[in-house]
Amino acid sequence: MKVLRLRPVRWRPQRARPMDLTWVTPQIAVGGGIWTDANMAKLAAAGITHIIDMQVEFDDTPLAGPYGIEVFWNPVDDDFQPKPAAVFQPATEFALAALENPEHRLLIHCAAGVHRAPMMALALLRVQGWHLQEAMDLIEERRSVVDFADVYVRSVEQFIRNYAGAGKR
Repeated sequence: MKVLRLRPVRWRPQRARPMDLTWVTPQIAVGGGIWTDANMAKLAAAGITHIIDMQVEFDDTPLAGPYGIEVFWNPVDDDFQPKPAAVFQPATEFALAALENPEHRLLIHCAAGVHRAPMMALALLRVQGWHLQEAMDLIEERRSVVDFADVYVRSVEQFIRNYAGAGKR
């Protein structure tokens, strides 16, 4: 009979996740979670000046402070439910104010950069005058992991109808 000898498993701390960032336009990037000071430092070095953080999971504000990066924490559940205009309006205003300066760079991110961040980027591009399909195509072309859930696209379009109806466009 063979005796199976098991070697003890050595615990190792989880390796830091690399920064996940995709430039959609020269001023707007979409990505996944930042999570660490090292990743925030990389963002600062890449010229990111503003962040819209769509995560419920983590508020980036404490990490961004030492780098002078402004954060708009916009925690949204990725629950595939319709999103109200309140999800988009203040974040859009934050983004538009930031992007008035051509030197500013904005990162819109959630945990994985698949649903919530692309949804917010879509809303921002639509407010900037992009047609729906062109904006979706641009985001998907640049960031292949994007999945535009129909309910989120409908939420963006409802926001745009209200935004345009309020004379803000």
